[in-house]
Parts: sequence; C-alpha cells; structure tokens
Amino acid sequence: MAMTLHVDIVSAEAAIYSGLAEFVVIPAEMGEVGIYPRHTPLLTRIKAGSVRIKAPDKDEEDLIYVSGGILEVQPGVVTILSDTAIRGHDLDEARALEAKAKAEEVMRNRTSAMDYAQAQVELAEAVAQLSAIAKLRKVGH
Repeated sequence: MAMTLHVDIVSAEAAIYSGLAEFVVIPAEMGEVGIYPRHTPLLTRIKAGSVRIKAPDKDEEDLIYVSGGILEVQPGVVTILSDTAIRGHDLDEARALEAKAKAEEVMRNRTSAMDYAQAQVELAEAVAQLSAIAKLRKVGH
C-alpha cells in the first residue's frame, strides 16, 4: 500500500474535499508545489488555479479549482483554505467565459484604479477556471 497524507480543502461556503492522497499539487504564488507524504511543514499563499489530488484508489487525479488562499502542510496533513473552491466537474465554462469578457471590458474602459484592480483579479480567476476546464478535457473527466 502506498504512503498517503490527509487532504482537506475548505471554502468560505463548505468543506469541498476531505480524504487520503498519494500526492497533491497546488498553485502556490511562486509556482506549483507538489506535496508528498512526509513533506516538511509549510505555510504559503496560493493563487487561483487547479489543485490536483491523486487518491490512492483512483487511476486519475481529482481536480479542484481554488480562487487563491492559504496552504498549510503539517506532517501527514495538507489543508487548503480558499474563498472559493469548486470541484472540476462543477465548473461552468460559459460563466467563466462571460466573466473573462466582462473583466476585459472593464479593464479597457476603466473609470478608476480600483475598478481596474478588481477587474484584473476577476480576469485571473476566470482564466484559471478556463485552464482547469481545459485540463479536465485533456484527461477525459
């Protein structure tokens, strides 16, 4: 039996994932971080993107979109806290494309620096969701 670690992904609304994993890949601010059992303790911010989880009883990885947040790694436990977390199969491509177009429009016609900054955040989140959808299609979920 493979070594495992426990993974919890929690959003502002609900616990999205709780279970064992052989490894997990998280979009940290400075690049993707791969966490395996016995990883050294770590606390870092994460950016919008896809969390990939390899459960011991599945051939394919689970994909969960997170809008950013905090990653905590303790011996045997990985915790991800995010404002928004959505299971890969629940992502809505039409809504993500609409949010992307709206953010780009606001950025083109900006009325204030605050509007522009918010539009940048919304654009990054929409692009990350679309990227997660593309990864799901590639692996055939």
